[in-house]
Amino acid sequence: MAHSNPAKDGARRPDGSEYSVVKTEMEWQEVLSPAEYHVLRHAGTEPPHVGEYTHTTTEGVYRCRACAAELFRSDTKFDSHCGWPSFYAPLAQDSVVYLRDTTLGMTRIEVRCGSCGGHLGHVFEGEGYGTPTDQRYCINSISVTLEPKES
Repeated sequence: MAHSNPAKDGARRPDGSEYSVVKTEMEWQEVLSPAEYHVLRHAGTEPPHVGEYTHTTTEGVYRCRACAAELFRSDTKFDSHCGWPSFYAPLAQDSVVYLRDTTLGMTRIEVRCGSCGGHLGHVFEGEGYGTPTDQRYCINSISVTLEPKES
């Protein structure tokens, strides 16, 4: 499947089932800033090294900024020096969905929120990081919020 746009795809997951969180584009625009809307609903990318969570080491859960679904835990976050927050695994297999993305003349795997279809970033394999999965989920800070662990 080629790269697709969550704003145009509506409420359908890659397997054809519906996302559990569905809103109209007008509703998304009401709850997201223009920058958040661009990344989450139109598969944009924030510039490298500027994201709020790129260097964060706070313990907690990273949630989808659009729908608050739990996506990643801080214990899977690592410093990849790529300019975006990196994780080696999602919280659970169904917390994210994957799409083949060929938009930049190469094949990448896009990562979306499994609940609302919001664009999160991409996942890469085989880069040699010393992580348990040999995967790097390169996630836009603007696509997530951090819920710090209670002390």
